[in-house]
Amino acid sequence: MKTERLIGILSVLLQKDMTTAPELAEQFEVSRRTISRDIESLCMAGIPIQTIPGSGGGIRIMDGYRMDRTILTSRDMQMILAGLRSLDSISGSTYFSQLMEKLKTGSSQIISGSDSILIDLSSWHRSSLAPKIQTIQDAVTDRHMISFRYYSPSSESERTVEPYFLIFRWSSWYLWGWCSDRKDFRLFKLNRMNDVKRTDTVFDCRDVTVPDLSDEKIFPGGIRVKILFDAGVKWRLMEEFGPDCFQETEDGRLLFAADYTDMENLISWLMTFGDKAEILEPLEAREIVAETVRKMMTVYGGNTDGI
Repeated sequence: MKTERLIGILSVLLQKDMTTAPELAEQFEVSRRTISRDIESLCMAGIPIQTIPGSGGGIRIMDGYRMDRTILTSRDMQMILAGLRSLDSISGSTYFSQLMEKLKTGSSQIISGSDSILIDLSSWHRSSLAPKIQTIQDAVTDRHMISFRYYSPSSESERTVEPYFLIFRWSSWYLWGWCSDRKDFRLFKLNRMNDVKRTDTVFDCRDVTVPDLSDEKIFPGGIRVKILFDAGVKWRLMEEFGPDCFQETEDGRLLFAADYTDMENLISWLMTFGDKAEILEPLEAREIVAETVRKMMTVYGGNTDGI
């Protein structure tokens, strides 16, 4: 009975700006002394309740700990919870799950039992990714610099960075921060970061804006590509580039055309299709693929004559 009454009192406090002990005593049919003990129990449970004595005073949840739900619909709350669940899927702590429980408190009429959107941001890197995200989040909040070893296609290096934004884009997590080595803002891919540590160095926040993450900015193109694909890989082209990236030819193959930024990435991507792809343009890429196949045949003991 006491537990049900405590939940009821909490629900009243969440819905009203202010109430009084006599009002609560009358509503729950108990004495004012019992209400006082209940308020003390809620405070001990971590609910930040404030009691204001005198005329015009009463009992309320402290400012900054309430959320007025009167303007939030059931759909609004479902979208908020979907976003929190997505962050909880890569979190290394219980923060987001606890926050969801707070939002659900007293909201049975607002939140339906069926969720229409479920987002899971985790991947096979979760065991290493979650600690990185937690370390970076803490460093951003406390304005502490972080250090890590970074692996790029051209080199490996030790970096010290002022962290500003954690970004999820192109199915991966990135850090946007000021690199003390490069003296400029840089975008770092978390999967290429190792031994991420929060340092003792506190930094003053710079004037920083959200980076331009448009495809045109990050992938400016420059390499015009034409490739013939086997019809059996249509699903991959649809998944990775959408339905407008190819045209069906008379023999049933798919003529793919796009602008690519990096030749190395192009070749790496193309090789994943094996013999299901034939690159037509640029000629340089075609020659690189042929040379790569010759080297692979040598490694595996095949005959390279005629290649």
